[in-house]
Amino acid sequence: MKNYLKTFWAGALMIGFSAASFAQETAKTSLALGRIESYEMQVTYDKTSHLIFPSAIRYVDLGSEYIIAGKAEDAENVLRVKASVKDFEPETNFSVITDDGRFYSFNAYYSACPSTLSYNLLAMQKAVDRSAGQDVLFEELGNNSPSLAGLILETIYKKDKRFVKHIGAKSFGIQFILKGIYIHNGKYYFHTELDNRTNVPFQIEFMNFKVVDKKIAKRTVIQERPMIPLRSYKPLGVIGGKEVEKNVFLLDQFTIADDKVLLIEIFEKNGGRHQTLQVENSDLIKARLISDMHLKF
Repeated sequence: MKNYLKTFWAGALMIGFSAASFAQETAKTSLALGRIESYEMQVTYDKTSHLIFPSAIRYVDLGSEYIIAGKAEDAENVLRVKASVKDFEPETNFSVITDDGRFYSFNAYYSACPSTLSYNLLAMQKAVDRSAGQDVLFEELGNNSPSLAGLILETIYKKDKRFVKHIGAKSFGIQFILKGIYIHNGKYYFHTELDNRTNVPFQIEFMNFKVVDKKIAKRTVIQERPMIPLRSYKPLGVIGGKEVEKNVFLLDQFTIADDKVLLIEIFEKNGGRHQTLQVENSDLIKARLISDMHLKF
């Protein structure tokens, strides 16, 4: 009986050890499959290196005190990096997450004379696949991949189709129209166009998306419901004289009652050529499915 028990416990221990080894090997394999390759760059003490990202920088983490980094003033997508001490020997690293959900990892080495000081990561991003392994999911986008959302914005912008032909505003030589409404995975995409037919540049100060009562003359703050865009294809800027500017805005899915409208307002900085579009619920429910478009990664 004693020999039987010894044999039983020895077998159980071997099985447990084998299972643990298998689990560890599986974990190693899984991590290897999800590995993100790091990019190598040289930094120095007397000069600053610049990294230009395709979208705004949301997060930066430095691996050691050998390097310092920070966003450039008035440029949300430019990161400045330099060595904080001269001739540091061990390599260090830093990581960056951008607003489009991309994760970047860098290994940094000291060099007295770096071969390159400026990097345009837009070209690098096009060379790297848009796999979900490098996508960081942001709370405001829910289960939507930021890179997929960015691809949809880009596709709508470049295809430049107009199927909404009855929503527009025109005054003071400015024409503002809604070209299309699309929907994908619980998100709306609004395609707009602003045509400046004058010689005077139109500088956009801000845009509003809000739901209000149709009787807007009697509206109050309580009756207004702002809809904050989650993303836009292009930043708001200046539309020069005789120029046309398109853009695409991403918003959460919503519907509105028959007695309310969605107002899309665009305001001119230091000017009065403001434009307003009115969108009704009947327009929202006719939004086109993104699945009907051909997306190219």
